[in-house]
Amino acid sequence: MPQLEKVAIVTGGGRGIGAEISRALARDGYAVAVNYSSNSASAEQVANEIRLTGSQALAIHADVSKEEEVLRLFSTVDQAFGLPTVLVNNGGVTGGFSRVEAISAQALQDVFAVNVIGAFLCSREAVKRMSTRRGGRGGVIVNLSSRAAQLGGSGEWVHYAATKGAIDTLTMGLAREVALEGIRVNAVAAGLVETDLHAAAGDPDRTARLSATVPMGRAGTAHEIAESVRWLVSPSAAYVTAAIVAVSGGR
Repeated sequence: MPQLEKVAIVTGGGRGIGAEISRALARDGYAVAVNYSSNSASAEQVANEIRLTGSQALAIHADVSKEEEVLRLFSTVDQAFGLPTVLVNNGGVTGGFSRVEAISAQALQDVFAVNVIGAFLCSREAVKRMSTRRGGRGGVIVNLSSRAAQLGGSGEWVHYAATKGAIDTLTMGLAREVALEGIRVNAVAAGLVETDLHAAAGDPDRTARLSATVPMGRAGTAHEIAESVRWLVSPSAAYVTAAIVAVSGGR
């Protein structure tokens, strides 16, 4: 089995913020596993872009809400690149727009399965490989959270906001659990960001409509979120763990 020095797994790494994170980590010398659940063409395109720059990348299909697929994702990375040193839990779904009074049990199960259970399962497998207590080399986990966890998502997606509240708890709890095992765990709480997430949820004009609620007067970009992840992964953030970094223009 090979063992490259810098190996990153980015869940949901083929589109939007995840794609920008994949590219950013590749620029920093990481071999990148670009995970995707449905859009193979987009993930393959990102992986190809990375390979054209001289870095290594592999697009890997896995639905992170399913344990057997998470196990296959990590096993594939082990065999292709070696044990991961970075995990970015970026993959997620919104569950669409709905008031709490109208949400279905199935929608709740779906959004929590991907956003929360998926992040737990991937973090579990990463810790098994990174922990110095288990013979690993250490590593970094970055979770993609949202300012919705504090704002609540009223009238739109309280269900989505609740999953991000769970991600914040996972971040703080896991960070303290593995702090002496060479693993740092942090989160980026993204604000209003210009991606296709809003259109996919059914409101393509949402960023334009809500930009006035952002103190800086605009939506953020996927690049700006990726740069924050890049910093948290880097040695410059060596003393940063259990942090939830708001990247939200003040919102």
